[in-house]
Amino acid sequence: MESNVNFDYLKYLSASSDKKAILNELMNAYGKDVWNYAYSITRKWDQADDITQEVFIKVYRNLSTFRSESSVKTWLLAITRNMTLDYRKSAFYRKVTLVDFIASRGECEQAASTEHEVLSKMAVNEMWDLVLKLPVKYREVLILYAHHQLSMKEMAEVLGVSEGTIKSRLFHARGKISKMKESRSLGSDG
Repeated sequence: MESNVNFDYLKYLSASSDKKAILNELMNAYGKDVWNYAYSITRKWDQADDITQEVFIKVYRNLSTFRSESSVKTWLLAITRNMTLDYRKSAFYRKVTLVDFIASRGECEQAASTEHEVLSKMAVNEMWDLVLKLPVKYREVLILYAHHQLSMKEMAEVLGVSEGTIKSRLFHARGKISKMKESRSLGSDG
C-alpha cells in the first residue's frame, strides 16, 4: 500500500518551502495509514481522530527535521505511535477511560449503541477481530507487518526495539491468534 508520491524532496526543505502544500500531500498519501494505526492501538474512533490530527500538526511543525534515514511512512508511523503512547499517559485519557468504564458497567443490559453496531459490522473479518483482541505489543507488530507491509528493520525503527524483539513478538502474536482461533472453533463445535 505504499504511496506513489515521491517525498525525497523533504530532505531539501528550506524556510521558503510551501509547508501547507507538503502537509496536504502527506495527509492525502498517508492519512488513512496514520488513522488506522492509531485506531489499531486505541480501538476508539474519536481518539484515533484526535491522534491523527495531532500527528499531522506535529509533522507540519517539524517538516524540516525529516532526515531521510527512514521512509516517510516509517517516520509518520513512529510519530503516530509516540503520540498514541503520550495520549494514553495523559490525565485526560485516564479520566475518559475511567468514565467509559463506569458508564459501560451501568449499561451492560442495554442494547448496543449505534457506534458499537457499526464497529461490529466493520470487524466482520474474524482475523481482524482476533487481532484487535491481542495486547498492544502483539497487535502493533501484526498490523505493521500485514497491513502496512513494513520490513523487520522498519518495524524496529517505528517501535524503538531490536529486530529480534520484532521477530519474537510476531511469533508470539501468531501463536496467540492460532490459540484464539482454535478456542473459537472448539466453542462453536460444542
